[in-house]
Amino acid sequence: MLRYAGTRVAGMVPTVLILLFLAVVMIDFIPGDIVDLMMEGNPSPEHRAEVEAALGLDRSLVVRYFDYVRGLVVGDFGNSLWNEQPILPELLRRIPVTIEIAVLATVIGTATGVFFGVLSALRQDGPLDYVLRSISIIGISFPSFAIATLVVIMPAIWWGVSPTLRYVGPTSDPLKHFMIVLVPSIVLSLNLTASIMRLSRTTMLDVLRQDYIRTARAKGLTTSQIMLRHALKNAMIPVITLTGLQIAFLIGGSVIVESVFVIPGLGRYLLTAVNQRDYPAFQAIVVLLGVFVMAVNLLVDLSYAWFDPRIRMS
Repeated sequence: MLRYAGTRVAGMVPTVLILLFLAVVMIDFIPGDIVDLMMEGNPSPEHRAEVEAALGLDRSLVVRYFDYVRGLVVGDFGNSLWNEQPILPELLRRIPVTIEIAVLATVIGTATGVFFGVLSALRQDGPLDYVLRSISIIGISFPSFAIATLVVIMPAIWWGVSPTLRYVGPTSDPLKHFMIVLVPSIVLSLNLTASIMRLSRTTMLDVLRQDYIRTARAKGLTTSQIMLRHALKNAMIPVITLTGLQIAFLIGGSVIVESVFVIPGLGRYLLTAVNQRDYPAFQAIVVLLGVFVMAVNLLVDLSYAWFDPRIRMS
């Protein structure tokens, strides 16, 4: 298992290097003169030279790339062009919030999706099956930002109340903090729930038709024993694949959801950096989110090996 994990980690290194290159080179592909766009006018030659030096535009692409990689190795993500403060402390302050929401949304989405997907498979072609399949289609159709907006606006229109939009840290009031992050987590999890529900139903129906399930029934095992001992584990590998792929969409959805619920996470910081044209901060957030998605995919690959030992043996 350790050898398999080491191989997967080593395979991530080229991907990380490519991600860093794209983060550095994307400034060159912004339409127009980036300095003019940032300064919104005709900056003085001294100010232009200062901004170009801050962005590394006075150096070649190769030099910029190696300087950026060298800085990341020692924990230097650069300084914000907006307030001239180091970016790393701001990232460290916001990372736990985004990870908390993403993990909570993944747990909620996966657990509820698998539960209702398996239930739908066990009640195939029955009234409950049709209801759950219809709900899953509706859940896939609605984007997270639309649901987040409705969650904030509709209660205010109907009942004169709205979710708490003032963020409270976990050290100040743990219970209130949990309730604040729970709402955006549920909103982010709805698309994941619907997708996993449909996939779980399909894979479970396929597993239940296998010969070893018929053998288990012939031996007198109950439905719950068959599900827990044989069917569920074999039906989970496609679900794990989908969950890993959906993490990237959860991160993308958090950009709008965190802004709607005024959550000080990386998603809101990314949107702020784009609006303020704070390109060093934008670069740092893109790199960090990219590494986070790759780390999640690594965990997904390792979980494959746990569910199916043939993968790590091959």
